[in-house]
Amino acid sequence: MFSEVDVTEMIRFRDMIREEYKQDDTVRISNNDLIILATSRALKRHPIMNTTLVGDEILQHGSVHMGIAVALPEGLIVPVLRDADQKGLLEIAGEARELARKAREASLTVDEVTGGTFTISNVSMFQVDGVTPILKSPETGILGIGRVKVKPAVYQGEIAIRSMMFVNLTFDHQVVDGAPAGDFLQTVVRYLENPYLIMS
Repeated sequence: MFSEVDVTEMIRFRDMIREEYKQDDTVRISNNDLIILATSRALKRHPIMNTTLVGDEILQHGSVHMGIAVALPEGLIVPVLRDADQKGLLEIAGEARELARKAREASLTVDEVTGGTFTISNVSMFQVDGVTPILKSPETGILGIGRVKVKPAVYQGEIAIRSMMFVNLTFDHQVVDGAPAGDFLQTVVRYLENPYLIMS
């Protein structure tokens, strides 16, 4: 499933946090950090998406262990940010950056690359508009993130310049049907378009 998202408010929210912490070199907030936060919160509202299929059994997980795909010269690796649903934005940003650093230095432990319950694959750094990511078995879903493009869009009934981004959900039809998967994607989109809702 694909959806185009107006992330103008998300970008504004990100910039506001960057301005608040501009004197602190340890705080660096990215779009991906906000996407991890929004997706983690959405998974708590749609627990069928935070499952794994083991044999014929669907295992529902109480916590969100978010896989974050990292592209390396020798291939793709997916470190896992554990208990992402229980962490705030600054905590997510710090841990995600540390996992990416360890991935580039080939120093990830087995525990840091196993046990994921959902994955995000962000290809925005390649200037790609959209992606159809391959599901990472035994997880039920993976979210693909394209680049943010500033372009004309309809906003409140008028043409305006907005920051737009495509998101794609690949999901396992053995576990979840299209309607509940679509409901989940709709929640992710709503959180990205209205980032203050994430805090509710």
